[in-house]
This record gives sequence, C-alpha cells and structure tokens, in this order.
Amino acid sequence: MSKIIIMTDSTCDLSQEIIDKHDFKVLPLYVNFGDKVYKDREEMNVDKMYATVEETGVYPKTSAASPDDFYKFFKELLEDDVEIIYTGIGSTLSSTLQNAHIARSEFTEEEQARIHLVDSLNLSTGIGLLLLKAASFREVGYSVTEIVKKMEEIVPKVRTQFVVETLEYLHKGGRCSGMTRFIGTALRMKLLIKLTNGKLGVDKKAIGATKKALNLMLDDFYALLPDIDKEFLFVTHSNAEKNFGYIDEKISSIKDSFDNIYVTKAGCTISSHCGEGCIGILYIEK
Repeated sequence: MSKIIIMTDSTCDLSQEIIDKHDFKVLPLYVNFGDKVYKDREEMNVDKMYATVEETGVYPKTSAASPDDFYKFFKELLEDDVEIIYTGIGSTLSSTLQNAHIARSEFTEEEQARIHLVDSLNLSTGIGLLLLKAASFREVGYSVTEIVKKMEEIVPKVRTQFVVETLEYLHKGGRCSGMTRFIGTALRMKLLIKLTNGKLGVDKKAIGATKKALNLMLDDFYALLPDIDKEFLFVTHSNAEKNFGYIDEKISSIKDSFDNIYVTKAGCTISSHCGEGCIGILYIEK
C-alpha cells in the first residue's frame, strides 16, 4: 500500500508541533500589503502583520496559492510512491482549491488518481479538525478512499465561530459597511461570526463588554455539548490572551470530557478578516 500524505495550506492555523507530529505538508498562501507580497507563515506571521498595519496604516489582504505553486508541490511529493490527500481553505472563501484542481489536471491520469482534493468549506482550525481526523483514520489503517469519504462526511459537521472585537478589519475586507462600522464602534458592538455553508456571516451581536459576545458563543457551545464529537476541540485566537483566559475558565469543568483540547494562534488569514482580539471555539458535531 502506498504511503498516504496529508497536505494542507497555511490557513489551517495548526501549531508547528501538531504539524510535525502528524507530518502534515503545508503549502503557504500569500499576505499582501499593497504591492508587497509575503508567504504566509514563512515570511509573514500575525505579530508582524499587526505591526505592519500599525506602522503603515495599510490593511492586509490574502491571496491564494497559484496553480503553479500546487503543481510544484504535488510534483515533488509524487516522486515517491504516495497518495496525496489535500484539504485547505474552502472553495467558497478562496480560489485556492480551484487552483489545486487546475494543477492536478496537468498530471498524467495515473498521477491524477493519486491526488485527492477535499473541499473543507472552512478555514482556520476548522480545517485543522479535518486534518486531525484524517490523521486518526490513517493511523488505524484506513485506505485513502475510505479516509476521503469519511472526511467528506465530516465537512458539514464542523462548527466554526469567532467573536470579533473590532469591526475595522471586517470593514477593510468589505464584510461590513462604513456605516455599520461607525455605529458598531460607537456602541462598542461585538460580533459573533459563524461559518455557514462555507461562508462567514454575522450570527449574533452584543453591545458593550466583550464577555457578552463570548457568553453567546459559550451558550451555543454548551447547548450542543451532548452532540459534540469529543475527540478534538480547538480554542483559536488572535492575540486575545484575556479573552482566552475567560473562555478557559468557563470550559474548565468539561475539559476532561474531551480527548484533546488544543489552544492555537490564529494565522494571517482569519486575523486579516476578524482582527486582533478575535477568538473562536471550533469542534465537530456528531
């Protein structure tokens, strides 16, 4: 049986420790400041991104890995006797998966049959959950076909939501109007952003202290708790240590019910949409 390689992109927001443990292969996307382009995770990280915004007043945009990026990455991996499973940022959020399909089409039929593309319809550690599930399936000896099928079954069950402290990044990214940003800032509005059918949207709003929005997210989490897959849970945030402390305290009583709870730092993609201080709880519903 060929070795199964699990591949992703830099939007997965997994720590390097997790990536190394499971030998995930990571293709960088790009972070753009005007005409300057940086490879995500390799040439640009979140701290550097926020510092650049502070220094220049320019807000970042992210861009997809190109078909050529994918072709080169696939080609190097295919030199060995391997099957590749790729899942990264969802097709509704980026052209990255489309570019992976274009690259795949450039190979022979035999090589194409060894490249398997799974649409996560997700981002950040929503992708990470799929990757860890794939690694678990690989570890117990499932075939590549079985792993892909199981991943596709899990995709609609992944729950991704973030509390957003500032509306500035949503406004700059075209996800809220100038009027909404003005009124929201004046009212100290905090948003609960959810991913539904692969698209980010405002689910709930809270006025005043961030804790109010965090409690909305926690209420949703606890309401679903009996139906949550207890293998993996992520708390992912972008320089939101205070908010993480609050979440950590509020979930302390149920930590033992999960096999693995990971705290990870949000990468440039989710941070460029939701801004500094955002924090999310991500899990899989049974």
